[in-house]
Amino acid sequence: MKKVCSIAMLALAALAFQSCGGAGSNDSKENADSANYTKDTSTNALETGGIAVVNDDAEWAVAAANSGMAEVELSKLAATKATNAKVKEFAAMMVKDHGGANQKLMDLAKAKNITLPTTVGEDEQKTMADLQTKSGADFDKAYVDVMVKDHKKAVDHFEKASKDAKDAEIKAFATETLPTLKSHLQAIETIEKGIK
Repeated sequence: MKKVCSIAMLALAALAFQSCGGAGSNDSKENADSANYTKDTSTNALETGGIAVVNDDAEWAVAAANSGMAEVELSKLAATKATNAKVKEFAAMMVKDHGGANQKLMDLAKAKNITLPTTVGEDEQKTMADLQTKSGADFDKAYVDVMVKDHKKAVDHFEKASKDAKDAEIKAFATETLPTLKSHLQAIETIEKGIK
């Protein structure tokens, strides 16, 4: 009887684990945050396979990488679907500028042993799927709206890290990238006024 109860308890535990998402998330951003959270952050962290920054800095890097990848992917879509010349020009700038910043962040993350997402998060995938259903002026307006919202969020995110990041190199990266993000925000807000 004890053996039957033990087997039943194991089966129930396995079902509970599976129903709580024990198989893992499909969200690359969440998976990266989770991987970083489990890494050692001691002073000799890199020697032990850990992470060389505090968890807040790692979370910042994951969010920045996710945002940067989303900007590139959405802008690649805009390069093919946008009809407004200024929107197409802005999209090309996004691919170039965010692509370069993404590479710098990947190099920095590698040096700090920070796991970054490999694809954009689920929310950004939904935004992309929504944009793919639009065309013409509707697409242009929707893309511009997303870029304005995302750049406002990115400027706030990078300003915070430029002041509060504990790791000097992450703080420097945020500080160095911030003027470009601000210029992107200004440019897309100007485009937004022109297409309303």
